[in-house]
Amino acid sequence: MTHRFDPTSLREYDIRGIVGKTLGTADADVIGRGFGTRVRRAGGTRVAVGYDGRLSSPELEAALVGGLTAVGVNVVRIGMGPTPMLYYAEATLEVDGGIEITGSHNPAEYNGFKMVLQHKPFFGADIQDLGRMAAEGDWDVVADEADRGTVSTADIEDDYVGRLVAGYAGGSYKIGWDAGNGVSGPIIEKLVKLLPGEHHLLFTDVDGNFPNHHPDPTDEKNLTDLKRLVAEKQLDFGLAFDGDGDRIGAIDGQGRVIWGDQILSILAEPVLKELPGATIIADVKASQMLFDRVSELGGTPLMWKTGHSLIKMKMKETDSPLAGEMSGHIFFAHEFYGFDDAHYAAVRLIRAAHMIGKSITDLRGAMPALVNTPEMRFQVDESRKFAVVEEVLDRLEAAGADVNRTDGARVNTPDGWWLLRASNTQDVLVARAEAKDQAGLDRLLGMIDDQLALSGLVRGEQAAH
Repeated sequence: MTHRFDPTSLREYDIRGIVGKTLGTADADVIGRGFGTRVRRAGGTRVAVGYDGRLSSPELEAALVGGLTAVGVNVVRIGMGPTPMLYYAEATLEVDGGIEITGSHNPAEYNGFKMVLQHKPFFGADIQDLGRMAAEGDWDVVADEADRGTVSTADIEDDYVGRLVAGYAGGSYKIGWDAGNGVSGPIIEKLVKLLPGEHHLLFTDVDGNFPNHHPDPTDEKNLTDLKRLVAEKQLDFGLAFDGDGDRIGAIDGQGRVIWGDQILSILAEPVLKELPGATIIADVKASQMLFDRVSELGGTPLMWKTGHSLIKMKMKETDSPLAGEMSGHIFFAHEFYGFDDAHYAAVRLIRAAHMIGKSITDLRGAMPALVNTPEMRFQVDESRKFAVVEEVLDRLEAAGADVNRTDGARVNTPDGWWLLRASNTQDVLVARAEAKDQAGLDRLLGMIDDQLALSGLVRGEQAAH
């Protein structure tokens, strides 16, 4: 038996597709066989499995478990819960890997698989290897029914919630929480009972149809309900979560969005007080304000590639206690496990405000007023996307521009900076720019457009996230 995945489903950081079109139960079974075989060949025997609140998750989970046990791997089912709860299971239970079935922040018809092997992210070449194994039927399927893997369950939700608040020493605030009908809802309901203060919850019922708004807190229109709640109840601030609970969004008491890099700049202050000089990592899409702020606080700022798996690897390499991405992935190795967990980031944000001794609104208000674009994404042929970035880099460097090539082209100018990079997960180019004023921003956008034109492209239609 061999199997071919839809090529669009094998992404850089996970496997993801449209259920019934590019992803189905046959794929889930084969992912179990391939991942399980990798676990066995690495000397392991047990894998934790969890799933999010999407309508297709239970059937994919059943097929995945079937594939894992077919190659003699013992499965520990942790049931429905957010991706960070699966990461927590993988970090604390006696298992050799973990798989979460999740469509993350994609539309309701999507689903996918995020994987961890021996406490390390499973991505890039590892995911392509699952495709190769499937095409060749290279699985260690057990011959005897008696050698199939066993299946057990572990109810770790309460332990996980308890771990989120372990050592909590924050103050008492009035907070709004919006779970967006994603799988964070039940966690937040339990979490707020353990926190001091006044808590108002929105959309904590898990519903894979996402009837209220899409669970992606990086898109400001999805924060409308939370802004209304904070205004009506005169709350101190509001917190929002994506579909699988690994990305956080926030607004202050005036309804202003606190973007991922701004959240990171608040979180960095108490961490650097405790660990002077520590390396704080952010991705290339983050504001210059953040890198300057980390330096100001006595830390070592490090700009790194976008992608949660890449950031986790860099944290281990540099012994970084804290990292984050514009997209709201926040990673704490300080007093935690180093994975991205929006619930833990929420607890630490509350604690940071208390330790700094200022309100979230004052902290947000004190940040430099910069003008920037959202993440602009536009379609480009898959075969051209990396080539275009290389062409742009070559031209800029030949012209003597101040360019950082950590992940695409990030160009510093007297007006500010602009970025052009190829997405690792879609056939799109991603651009972003930030300046001190609108006139400067317009000049930066002009530079992006000029470079694209020289490569035969137009910064046109926005691609879907």
